[in-house]
Amino acid sequence: MKYSAVLDACVLVPMPLCDTLLRLAEEPAIYRPLWSEQILLEVGNALEKKLNRTRLQRERRIHAMQSAFPEAEIIVPMYLVKAITRIPDPSDRHVVAAAISGSADAIVTLNTKHFPADCIEQYGLVCQTPDEFLVQQFHLAPDLVLDKLDSQAAALGLERPLIIQKLRKMVPSFASLLELGIVGADEGK
Repeated sequence: MKYSAVLDACVLVPMPLCDTLLRLAEEPAIYRPLWSEQILLEVGNALEKKLNRTRLQRERRIHAMQSAFPEAEIIVPMYLVKAITRIPDPSDRHVVAAAISGSADAIVTLNTKHFPADCIEQYGLVCQTPDEFLVQQFHLAPDLVLDKLDSQAAALGLERPLIIQKLRKMVPSFASLLELGIVGADEGK
């Protein structure tokens, strides 16, 4: 079974980061992405309220994610959400419940303080920033990660360095690793 990670809403909202994370989950997949209806609702709300996207843009984005990864959406029973009492912020308990329901290995979030290790370890979970997660994935399959970034760049009519530049603010260690990958590849020529 593939490594599985619940992608919190905060990592699915910024398009460059979301695109990179989801491309790594396309076949040949490096990991299996998971989310819940509640997470997608939060993504949609953030797209509309924080990024001023239209209702149509919101729906198109969510629909594209659901269509590309129909197996990613996890049903989260409310009793499970209510049973998770050790997470400091009650509004984040649904994320842990999604991870448990989906048999996830990790929660990928920008809000790691919301998921203290001593509160999630009992469920066999780790919490990672997207930077930590992407660095880990790079070390597991560097050539595949670089191929997928090249595909991402090509789909946007860009070169890999511009994708790295777009990612740098959110995932600086990963961006630095990618730059090393470019230098290493150039030296081999």
